[in-house]
Amino acid sequence: MQYYDLDKEEQKQLEDIESGGLESVENVSEAKRQAVRAAKGSLNKTFNINIRLSERDVYKLKAKAAVEGLPYQTLAASILHKSASR
Repeated sequence: MQYYDLDKEEQKQLEDIESGGLESVENVSEAKRQAVRAAKGSLNKTFNINIRLSERDVYKLKAKAAVEGLPYQTLAASILHKSASR
């Protein structure tokens, strides 16, 4: 019984794991160092901001967040991050 939904990439990774289709990297310690460096780079300091939104927009944001199972502030931060990253 599956209790979660996987996107296409996650489903492919699961299939690769289950079928033994993954290969070991040649230099594990270097790959680990790169992964740690990438993880540290993604853990940027966060800042609090105050922004004024219409009541209607906040209700819509909360409704969308509820459907996705997220706190609405997390969804708002995700939307802003995606927009700023373009």
